[in-house]
Amino acid sequence: MEYENKSLSIKAWAEDDRPREKLLLKGKSALSDAELIAILIGSGSRNESAVDLSKRILNSIENNLNTLGKLTALDLQKFKGIGEAKAISIITALELGRRRRLEEALEVPKITSSKSVFEIMQPLIGELQHEEFWIVYLNNSNKVLLKEQLSKGGLTGTLVDVRLVFKRALDLFATAVILCHNHPSGKLQPSVADKSITSKLKLAGETLDIKVLDHLIITENAYFSFADESIL
Repeated sequence: MEYENKSLSIKAWAEDDRPREKLLLKGKSALSDAELIAILIGSGSRNESAVDLSKRILNSIENNLNTLGKLTALDLQKFKGIGEAKAISIITALELGRRRRLEEALEVPKITSSKSVFEIMQPLIGELQHEEFWIVYLNNSNKVLLKEQLSKGGLTGTLVDVRLVFKRALDLFATAVILCHNHPSGKLQPSVADKSITSKLKLAGETLDIKVLDHLIITENAYFSFADESIL
């Protein structure tokens, strides 16, 4: 058939299958990740629709949008049907999403749970390829006063200066702190060093009446909370 020799563009699909129309009719949340990416790229190849191409890209990275956001234009162009312009569209959309999430994290929210800490810190350290240790300083209403990097690199007791942590807390009139660091490996279980640093800072805080409310280990899409696991 002549139709089979044409590029499988979104315009050629049945109306119910068109992601643009679906978005307008049912809202953006009704679309799958593949359908959203299909809108960005517009068309697939001769034998593959834009949605199928998007599914193939997502399947290659285990459907992880964080991983997709790390792909370069050259990485994306390895997929048949993705040229430079389409690769740039995908990269641009994901970067805008990352920046939006970062701006939301900078709105000085109130901490109500370990999840709210994760939502604040993940855009800052969740996707790094090296470890960073941060302190979140809170007032007596659990509102964030400051987020500050304490160390960068491998996490050992020598990298944590207890005096600096609590000097800053006193300067800010903070009444509590939350410890955060990332695990680039993706593993969430705390190490012996993680537990040791937590105990060291908690003990120091008690003498100043500054509580260590939690310690979060953060990865790309998950976290471990010492408080939630009752090991603080």
